Amino acid sequence: MQYPINEVFETIQGEGSHTGIPAIFVRLQGCPVGCSWCDTQQTWDVLSENKVEKELVIQVDGALGRWAEHDATSLINAFERKGFTAKLIVITGGEPCIHDLTELTTKLNEVGYLTQIETSGTFEVLCSAETYVTVSPKINMKGGYNVLQQALNRANEIKHPIAKQSHIDELDELLGNTDLKNKTVCLQPISQKPRATELAMRVCIERNWRLSVQTHKYLNID
Repeated sequence: MQYPINEVFETIQGEGSHTGIPAIFVRLQGCPVGCSWCDTQQTWDVLSENKVEKELVIQVDGALGRWAEHDATSLINAFERKGFTAKLIVITGGEPCIHDLTELTTKLNEVGYLTQIETSGTFEVLCSAETYVTVSPKINMKGGYNVLQQALNRANEIKHPIAKQSHIDELDELLGNTDLKNKTVCLQPISQKPRATELAMRVCIERNWRLSVQTHKYLNID
């Protein structure tokens, strides 16, 4: 199966439960969700005129909105050619779950990689059983998609950006039918603002949740 890839790069995972772990990010092209604050809007549209050769999306700047078709084998070969050493593959976007990721994640697992998906939860999550799924629920976005119960149930981690109490309230309402017993819930202060950070810390302590600080922004890395 071929996937439209915007960029592939090796860095440190900066968010959530895997913070600090070396990772290879595989960013897929295409997203209809329409988050107003999105910092990768170049991934929204899969335009034919922006299609390029496979090698032109490996360890390059994806901000141009270019994309290339890759399958699992060509991606693994690209990792090896570039000498990447990280064993965690983070599949992100765009919105990666507009694609069936079962074949990609299964083949990556078979050759020894750990896999993680970062998704808005607005599309069904299709992946290997071993894949760690992070749902960062996007509620009432311009695209008009609802967060799916299937995605929340499949999630290993729910990571929610917050700035004010209403963001906590909307998360509580969203998770009303979700069993959180074996899930990690992370609150992520938007833009590292002091009031948002204070609120996130307080709620995490009250509920024994986890604070997710965007360490890559403090470190000035991708």
